Amino acid sequence: MEMNAPYTSFVAVGDSFTEGMSDLLPDGSYRGWADLLAARLAAREPGFRYANLAVRGKLIGQIAQDQVPVAAAMGADVVTLVGGLNDALRPKVDMGRVRDHLESSVELLAPSCNKLVLMRSPGRNGPVMERFRPRMEQLFATIDELAARHGALVVDLYGAPVLADPRMWDVDRLHLTPDGHRRVAEAVWQTLGLPSELDWRTELPVAEPPGWTARRSQDLSFARQHLLPWIGRRLTGRSSGDGRPAKRPELQPYGDAPLS
Repeated sequence: MEMNAPYTSFVAVGDSFTEGMSDLLPDGSYRGWADLLAARLAAREPGFRYANLAVRGKLIGQIAQDQVPVAAAMGADVVTLVGGLNDALRPKVDMGRVRDHLESSVELLAPSCNKLVLMRSPGRNGPVMERFRPRMEQLFATIDELAARHGALVVDLYGAPVLADPRMWDVDRLHLTPDGHRRVAEAVWQTLGLPSELDWRTELPVAEPPGWTARRSQDLSFARQHLLPWIGRRLTGRSSGDGRPAKRPELQPYGDAPLS
């Protein structure tokens, strides 16, 4: 792959992973891997433009309906599409419909850009991961198949053990830490054929696991602050992204303020 390929524009499509949770900035907003990647691409190319259409909590059907046509119309050099994991993590899901939405999205996006990037998303080690692993791997098989058919690139985050390390995940156990987002940005950067700056797969140093008391305290805090509100939203049919606009809905020069 060409190491000096010019990329003049980038559109990110997806859910909370691409929105940037939990890479929290001092002003209370989220940064995330897509913003980090955009900053690095902008440093190489004067006039670089960037849009981030991702909204937390969105299912692949919503992404396909609300974000994909907008992204395709922008005609960017690079488009990233990450979606379907929110569907796979629900108690009940029709993986056939997930596949259909992914397929229609890729069919629309692939001819609209120079590089379409898909991802095999990371998963945090633990009992939740083991429960949903078969669905995740079914999702990733679809992604691999669609990428091969349409000439898209695939970033294999799932295959990197470091991104399964619980220390790479925020206290909500759903979103990566700032270091995790930094590594994802580097992974996409390298997949685009750009010169590497670090080995994003480097594993964390071995550390003594927390004791039983600390683990139970963490579990109780997680349940109170994150799990119970999540269950409440599922029971009432609500989403954390309801009514929330995209963080950067227009394809505009990177240094300009978002228009949302």
